[in-house]
Amino acid sequence: MKFPYIKCKDVSFSYPGKKENSIFKCNFSIKRPGFWIVVGKNGSGKSTLLKLINGIIKPKNGVVDTNANIGMVFQNPDHQILMPNCRSELLININQNISQNEIDKKIGYVLDQVGMTGFEKRPVHTLSGGQKQRLTIACALISNRNFILLDEPTALLDQTSQLKVLQTIKNLTSDNKKPLTALWITHRYEELTYADAVAELKNGFLSSWQEPSKFQYN
Repeated sequence: MKFPYIKCKDVSFSYPGKKENSIFKCNFSIKRPGFWIVVGKNGSGKSTLLKLINGIIKPKNGVVDTNANIGMVFQNPDHQILMPNCRSELLININQNISQNEIDKKIGYVLDQVGMTGFEKRPVHTLSGGQKQRLTIACALISNRNFILLDEPTALLDQTSQLKVLQTIKNLTSDNKKPLTALWITHRYEELTYADAVAELKNGFLSSWQEPSKFQYN
């Protein structure tokens, strides 16, 4: 079975007009499904790393290699959701020509996957922040993404919603039949217990992957 992968080899990046690199000689790979977390303080280059992986910006040096079908979940779901209700938002993310029956099945399936069964007709403005964030995850799933990048997805959420979003990703990456790969960036150390592997980004340098229980803060 071929899993989606991402490999960064000697990747460096600096923003125009800045001497120092935001990312410096970054080498890492993710070759199997799971819940991967990169932790770092604000301004450590975490969002820049995701943009490099997603191809939004190009490295100054080095190579980003991937065969993954990448989806993105941003910090603020309001910047991502376009349509007035859950069903219409999911519909615009279906990127294949399938029958109405298959569409209905798919919508029901992805809402179930993110713990939002029965939310199909719910207006987006009535959703909590956590529900909106889970809807953006459902949108990535319905468009057949197999690798999701999550840019501080709990930063604007209350604790209950944070836990639900974390648990949703944990469940999706632990699914034996169709496991998802997720790369989640955060500055919240308490989220690391959910990860399968953790790396720290500090001053543009990324540490090697470690088990959460053995993770050492530098």
